[in-house]
Amino acid sequence: MKITKYFESLIEKQSTNFLRLAIFVIGLIVLAFCVFALPSMWKGGSAEFPEASTSVFLIMLGLYATAIPFYIGLWQGLRLLKLIDKNMAFSEVSINTLRNIKYCLATISVLYVGGVPWLLPIAELDDAPGLILMGMVIACIPITITIFTGIVEKLLQNVVDIKSENDLTV
Repeated sequence: MKITKYFESLIEKQSTNFLRLAIFVIGLIVLAFCVFALPSMWKGGSAEFPEASTSVFLIMLGLYATAIPFYIGLWQGLRLLKLIDKNMAFSEVSINTLRNIKYCLATISVLYVGGVPWLLPIAELDDAPGLILMGMVIACIPITITIFTGIVEKLLQNVVDIKSENDLTV
């Protein structure tokens, strides 16, 4: 009995460590993108579209602004994994952590949707009507994840409510 519990906890710990590693790698990729790719895209976009340099500047500013809630969301994800390791996955603290992740994703969504109109001058200059569509598709990704996170938050809230009712009846 003790051996199976040990192996179950070991497997659970390995899966949360794998998720921690994934969060760390994703964070490094986005950091590298912000440090190396965005400045060259900014320079190239300003040189290619000098008439729309204001739009390029605002788009790049928006992309850098989305990095802030992104990293806050990653930190909240690490916090949630720590709660799972402590067997506190079904608690109010984990619900609050999920809620914070949802707010970070919603902020990213708002920034992306707000940046789509700034793509219009670039799309007109480049004669690329699909650029606006691509901007909206990219903006819909965090919206979808926000909705999914909200559903998981509500389900977790229901589980915590049922757990607290069961604790009171026993």
